[in-house]
Amino acid sequence: MTDPHPTLPDTDSLRVLAAQRLNRCGAQPPIGGDSGDLVCRTPITGGRMFFLPCAGAEQVEAAVSAAHATFTGWRTTPAPQRGRLVKRLGELLTEYREDLADLVTLEAGKIRSEALGEVQEMIDICDLAVGLSRQLYGRTMPSERPGHRLAEYWHPLGVVAVVSAFNFPVAVWAWNTAVALVCGDTVVWKPSELTPLTAVACDALLARAAADTGAPSGVHQLVLGDRATGEQLVDDARVALVSATGSVRMGREVAPRVAARFGRCLLELGGNNGAVVAPSADLDLAVRGIVFSAAGTAGQRCTTLRRLIVHEDIADRLVDRIVRAYHRLPVGDPFAAATLVGPLINARAHEAMAKALDRAQADGGKLLTGGEPLLRDQAPQARYVAPAVVRMPAQTAIVRTETFAPILYVLTYRTFEEAIALHNDVPQGLSSSIFTSDQREAERFLAADGSDCGIANVNIGTSGAEIGGAFGGEKATGGGRESGSDAWRVYMRRATHTVNYSAELPLAQGVDFL
Repeated sequence: MTDPHPTLPDTDSLRVLAAQRLNRCGAQPPIGGDSGDLVCRTPITGGRMFFLPCAGAEQVEAAVSAAHATFTGWRTTPAPQRGRLVKRLGELLTEYREDLADLVTLEAGKIRSEALGEVQEMIDICDLAVGLSRQLYGRTMPSERPGHRLAEYWHPLGVVAVVSAFNFPVAVWAWNTAVALVCGDTVVWKPSELTPLTAVACDALLARAAADTGAPSGVHQLVLGDRATGEQLVDDARVALVSATGSVRMGREVAPRVAARFGRCLLELGGNNGAVVAPSADLDLAVRGIVFSAAGTAGQRCTTLRRLIVHEDIADRLVDRIVRAYHRLPVGDPFAAATLVGPLINARAHEAMAKALDRAQADGGKLLTGGEPLLRDQAPQARYVAPAVVRMPAQTAIVRTETFAPILYVLTYRTFEEAIALHNDVPQGLSSSIFTSDQREAERFLAADGSDCGIANVNIGTSGAEIGGAFGGEKATGGGRESGSDAWRVYMRRATHTVNYSAELPLAQGVDFL
């Protein structure tokens, strides 16, 4: 692995940069001091930047109360007018794109292009939501009774709690918030405790957008907190929808608690994503797609490629090319222009990666490259690591387990049916891909008995979804859908209306009564 920036920045300079970017976004967070409930660290050095106070039970209660009270008026505001708020937010996100990207890099460790790309996702979803504000379509159906009109309408749902994860600290919030706002809902956001500064900046920009457009300030509430904060939102009956992004373990805890009070869940959980590489694949194209999907964001995407299922006739040739590409990956300071792989989020992530590699080798796997820590002499608290490739004899328990780190397990297959069986034999079902020049194989992969994931791609990797399509997965991924297509419907409630405009009262199904 190459080091594009032999000298990492120091924590003090990163702290100053963070304060500057927050101030430019109009944020006045309660930062500084010597103590606090939330410790804001940067994975670039592992050092502490700020302390922030954690919202207590009373503050969470006040946030939900304010959002609930605001909803009663916001839901009757015409949807195109609600769209004006989201349009203004998109304009502000565009204006402060560079500042927000710096904060994403500071807190999540993403390289510059990925951080800018995440902010662009926010801008794009605002564009989509503004158009959506004039297209919240219902439908009409023919009634079996003469003189009757039968129709479906969609109405605002209520308070939406957004619980987001560190790896996409702002994009997932925007996916939910932009759509929820035009649907007439209000939002309470609980960001990851690992990335609070990006949340503070986005909240300030949305507050400014509300002031500029005359929207009520209560449409959005930010609560910084820990697990207890999230649990309070999950259990509050006034929260109509809990949109939570995180681990499968978290989803198993959240879903039954929300269901117990008859609330709604939108879950985006784990993804143990696989790619099939067929004998006819364009290997130049495949290598590019595989390396980005597997090593990008230091393997910390829910759509990261973790399992490579290669036909045995081309496996050696393809794996050799991937290993050589990994050796050229620049790992280091994510602010450096040449860097392609930044740090892991913290020591816990590195420990999980090390344990997974040990387990894979104990199961007969061969570590072909990677896994070693880097830059420890410069930043002993940070966790830079070389992305790993492991050749596995079979799909063992550790391969079927999602490890949120840059580990690519390589498996081989002989028949296409074997490849599909291997691909689907994991608990998760988020993203998938196939590299092939065979049209039949591509169509079979996309068919009902092909990939069982919510996202299935042909000749591209598993990472990099566009906001126009609904994003989400099946099985242990949770079944939620966010972003584009008809994902807006989860933020609304459906009402079926029947209007009798005749002078008679015929009953449905020909029932005769009175």
